[in-house]
Amino acid sequence: MNKYDRLDEITDLVNRKGSIRIAEIVEELNVSDMTIRRDLAELDEQGILTKIHGGARSNSAFQYKEMSHKEKHTQYIEEKKQIAKKAATLIEEGNTVFLGPGTTVELLAEEIHNKNLSVITNCLPVFNILFKKKNEYFKVYLIGGEMREITESFAGDMTNSALETMRFSKMFFSANGVKGMDVMTSSHEEAYTQKLALRNSIEKYLLVDSSKIGKEDFVSFCDLKSLNGVITDGKDEDKNKIIADYTEVII
Repeated sequence: MNKYDRLDEITDLVNRKGSIRIAEIVEELNVSDMTIRRDLAELDEQGILTKIHGGARSNSAFQYKEMSHKEKHTQYIEEKKQIAKKAATLIEEGNTVFLGPGTTVELLAEEIHNKNLSVITNCLPVFNILFKKKNEYFKVYLIGGEMREITESFAGDMTNSALETMRFSKMFFSANGVKGMDVMTSSHEEAYTQKLALRNSIEKYLLVDSSKIGKEDFVSFCDLKSLNGVITDGKDEDKNKIIADYTEVII
């Protein structure tokens, strides 16, 4: 294995685990302790990871800075499309569906071709996509309130008051990170709104690409055990196994 392949392997290991000891990398890659120490120093200098005593910590495992709606549209687009297509097959005629915010959920909105459906969302881009499908039997409702510009979704007291009275057959939602059994996002307000929708949904499906698994964010708003399934891209078998300890993985 050449140096650049080795650096890629180390980066992947650290990002998957969040943090890792030097001894683990040595065993995994079958190279010397000194070589790994030099590699970690180089990756630390590049800002890819952070050297810690006896190992390294991923710089992408914890997201303090929430990406904008526009930025998220450029990342993992093929994986998100695959997830959206799979999620769409779970929607049945006559369902009442809640769609949360997120670019993967927007792609799901594009994939919905049912004729008889009621869809409720607090996300403006999702509503705009679905409104074009509106007919006598396909109903679309946008829950208003205070809009968070970064996600273009509504949260706060007005949104929550409306959600309190609603019940859904199915809910499809996304997250910024999944660590252990915790499903996480960046905003307390959005987290509370998502909690209400989850509480009032019979079936609950989380849509996340594999890059989100193993990452943390500011606030946890549900746990994997409470969900009917996680729909993901299936690119990382180790991450799928972690999720499968708590709920069904749908690939």
